Amino acid sequence: MDILTLFSLAVGLAMDAFAVSICKGLAQEKLSVKHMVTAGLWFGGFQALMPTLGYFLGSQFRDKITAVDHWIAFILLGFIGINMIRESMDKEEVCPEGNMGVKAMFPLAVATSIDALAVGVTFAFLHVNIILAAALIGVITFVMSAIGVKVGNIFGARYKSRAELAGGIILVILGIRILLEHLGIL
Repeated sequence: MDILTLFSLAVGLAMDAFAVSICKGLAQEKLSVKHMVTAGLWFGGFQALMPTLGYFLGSQFRDKITAVDHWIAFILLGFIGINMIRESMDKEEVCPEGNMGVKAMFPLAVATSIDALAVGVTFAFLHVNIILAAALIGVITFVMSAIGVKVGNIFGARYKSRAELAGGIILVILGIRILLEHLGIL
């Protein structure tokens, strides 16, 4: 996987965390750098951890399914992307409260990084350098989450659904690209 594709994937994965960070920023009366760093560490840390776990899980059965690995990547990325697009259209979704403590942030960090776990399984099939991939995903998510808190505090929640929509579209496109490359069309 080339660096541009990996970067695009990292941005797509970070969009859920970015959207939640916007809501966190919206809920902060007096924003501080600590709020931005806290969101960045929680979301970036879990976005780096989960693909690493997924990679090691996927590595356990990689050799047994190499003939269909591109289909697995296509299905997983497509499913995650379509789910993000669907969530972006959900008008009833409410923003989480502004609490930045462990009890509030842990479940959000896990929830926003579940898709990264599935992507990590895909990385095992594609023989991706997991250290580089996890680091890039974590750093990009850290930065986007910190920015999301600031954006939410300044502009409110109007960009939340757009972020999820963009992330979903990126993941679907990457899934299609992986499939087309393996089929020899690209």
